[in-house]
Amino acid sequence: MPSNGTYNILMYSHDTYGLGHIRRTMAIARTLVQPDVNILILTGSPIAGRYNLPHGVDFVRIPGMIKQSNTVYVPHSIKVDPQQAIAIRRNIITAATRTFKPDLFIVDKVPVGLKGEIKPTLKWLRRNSPETRIVLGLRDILDNSENTCKEWSRKNYTEVLRELYTEIWVYGDQSLYDPVVEYAIPGDIAAKTHFTGYIPRKRPKRVGNGRKKEKLVVVTIGGGGDGYPVLDNYLTMLENNGSVDFKTLMVTGPFLAEDKLDSLAQRARKLGVRFTAFVKNLEKKIAQADLVISMGGYNTLCEILSQKKVALIIPRDTPREEQLIRARVFAERGLVDYIQWDRLSPEAMRAKVDAMLEDPWPYQNAMQNFSMTGLDFMRSRLAQFRNNED
Repeated sequence: MPSNGTYNILMYSHDTYGLGHIRRTMAIARTLVQPDVNILILTGSPIAGRYNLPHGVDFVRIPGMIKQSNTVYVPHSIKVDPQQAIAIRRNIITAATRTFKPDLFIVDKVPVGLKGEIKPTLKWLRRNSPETRIVLGLRDILDNSENTCKEWSRKNYTEVLRELYTEIWVYGDQSLYDPVVEYAIPGDIAAKTHFTGYIPRKRPKRVGNGRKKEKLVVVTIGGGGDGYPVLDNYLTMLENNGSVDFKTLMVTGPFLAEDKLDSLAQRARKLGVRFTAFVKNLEKKIAQADLVISMGGYNTLCEILSQKKVALIIPRDTPREEQLIRARVFAERGLVDYIQWDRLSPEAMRAKVDAMLEDPWPYQNAMQNFSMTGLDFMRSRLAQFRNNED
């Protein structure tokens, strides 16, 4: 522990083309920070600076990378060779870790980081700071079983987890989806795997002025890099049906291509749809909604379920099936409804929207017994770590 008596937590979020990783990382940081706890976030997110950080939390921005496929990444902005960009990122990560001297290192999703960029840091910590606890944080679902098992085998993640990690936190409920079983995780690694429960989001204290007459549909597609069909079909639905008895707020995400953004904005204006690329506090907009339409990423669903909102999910199924599997799992519990990506149409969307606005009770009722314990678990675990308990 540092000589000044503070406890240092380092968090790594590789962040390529979306908002999910940085939003989850920020939510965890906000709950773990304390007067004597410092948190430093290593992130490639180009929008990390747009979020309000509590006192005691800061970030180091590493050059951003864009995911072109499951295996190909290129620099987001700087015009250098991808390997050179990774080398810059790796050197920044290594230097920051050695200087910050973390007591706890929380790695988001990828055990060795993007293209193996944190593996040298993990090995350095094991050699030079064996008391540092290293935790891998995994969202509830990574991909289908076959693809995940192949990837973990090809990249030798099992040995990395065995040799370099203290424990694994799964940000989900084992009874809903069990990655230990689905991904054939060996027994010794399963033994140090903890299911935290889902990560709740802070609920706004005030929602509206109590005089709302029309219902509100909030349409959000996360970062926006791959959700254009959802927005296009929704606006076409409105264009094909004339007047409707609900209002719409459409949040496209900051990574939607500019030409598509401009076209959608023009159509939205004609329809009276409120339209924006990014909102800092999406939870406040969700709190005002009667129905939320999203692609079903982990973080958006956590925000929806935290506020017990009715949700229609349009999950993508490429390059990973994560969103589709999550939509199915949650729909089986009656928590959401969904339309498969290849069955999306304005007509299918209108039928679901009308039905869910007309009768939201089944979804609201299912949510009453859905608990979200992720942050409570992490606070408790941090206390155990600081008391040197296993």
